[in-house]
Amino acid sequence: MGLMDLFTKKKSSGNVAKDRLKLLLVSDRANCSPEMMEMIKNDIIAVISKYMEIDADALDVKITETDSDSNNGSVPALFANIPIKDIKHSK
Repeated sequence: MGLMDLFTKKKSSGNVAKDRLKLLLVSDRANCSPEMMEMIKNDIIAVISKYMEIDADALDVKITETDSDSNNGSVPALFANIPIKDIKHSK
């Protein structure tokens, strides 16, 4: 899927459900509860907010899968989409 596919294709409800189920399975395999994900999200907000003004309401943190470099198949990976409003400049 290319970058333009994100803007031109709408996902069917079946595909959305499939993606959600896949994320749920990966999160379960990584042994990461929703409470743990919320703590991770809050920690990321706290650290990044020292250096940048971010849109904390639009922050998206999830666990996904990625291929392992050591040929072990796929492994869980943390994905964070953090909208940056402005960079804080040191004085």
